[in-house]
Amino acid sequence: MRPFYFKFLVLFFLPLSIQSQTQDTLVDVGGYKMHFKIMKGEGTPILFEAGGGNDGSVWDNILEKIHKVTGTTLITYDRSGFGQSELNPKLKNDSDYGIENGIKELEISLSKLGYDGDIILVSHSYGGLYSLLFARKHPKKVKSIVLIDAVLSDFWNEELLTMRDNFVDINTIPKGTGDYFINYNFNQTMRKLRNMKFPSNTPITNIFPDKSAPVYPEAYSKRWKKVHVDIGTQNNNITNIIAESSSHAVFNDNPALIINSIIKVYSEALDKDQQNEVLLKALDNAIELSIETKVTNRSEHDLNELGYSFLGNEELDKALEVFKLTTILFPDSFNAYDSYGEALLKSNRKEEAIQMYEKSIELNPENENGKKLLLKIKQE
Repeated sequence: MRPFYFKFLVLFFLPLSIQSQTQDTLVDVGGYKMHFKIMKGEGTPILFEAGGGNDGSVWDNILEKIHKVTGTTLITYDRSGFGQSELNPKLKNDSDYGIENGIKELEISLSKLGYDGDIILVSHSYGGLYSLLFARKHPKKVKSIVLIDAVLSDFWNEELLTMRDNFVDINTIPKGTGDYFINYNFNQTMRKLRNMKFPSNTPITNIFPDKSAPVYPEAYSKRWKKVHVDIGTQNNNITNIIAESSSHAVFNDNPALIINSIIKVYSEALDKDQQNEVLLKALDNAIELSIETKVTNRSEHDLNELGYSFLGNEELDKALEVFKLTTILFPDSFNAYDSYGEALLKSNRKEEAIQMYEKSIELNPENENGKKLLLKIKQE
């Protein structure tokens, strides 16, 4: 059984001044084009798979924070028939537009973009099946996977597929769209993938809410949670995280949990000489607290307290690392910049301290203490 806790691993953080370069591009995959957005960086790339019915834009609100901390390449895309991606005009039958075709399109696109080496996968809902198939085809390339309330291969038994058929009328979905083809091939996909397993040596973080689908029939909701709990307790390579008080789209309800979890997973792909134990200890703290609440103030408060404990013990390097992390994870907090400025000033890094105090006052013009300190520093 995999316990619900986090080991104190280690993490390397890039400088705060990282600026993302986003490439918005269409990739020709054989007479039609697939749309990709790439936030360029260095390190093992992270590929994001959206849920069924969504395009890559669902990830936009969390990418910048992940990139600021990791500095690695982040890739989102629209599956064919969604967003700006086109459908293959050469396919003749509705059944040709199944998930295997989607995997083929993804492989061709990644190869043309130059990202056909090691990769980390993050997937939501239906996208979890893409991660499953991709990881099974490329077990040596996939370094780790983050599942976000993903569809698991053994969830859809015959009873639930019959129930779904009673609720979903495919005739109401516009033909020739990505949404139509997902639903047309849905039952066949679920039967073909049923009980298919992830590679046993691939580390997987499985994040799911305590009540994913309360509006669905009880049989559906209970089974959904059971298969998620079981996959974590029965596989040593899978760690379960229950996101309390979240809905299906955990990345919207509890973005701090998803951001911190992805950063942590990325850290484990780094070489030991690139890692920093203090920073990941702080990140562990943020993850554990964000599991419990959608309000991030508590996580921020505890990180701030950790930084001041180092500052009080004259462990300036450790304090600076934690306070810098806090500004990255909570960029809208005036107090995070104020605390970082205090640590920088105590470390005789005056110019940087001035920048942090100015940012703090910009976020909160009523920060009178920050104004006094800033004036004093400039007068010295």
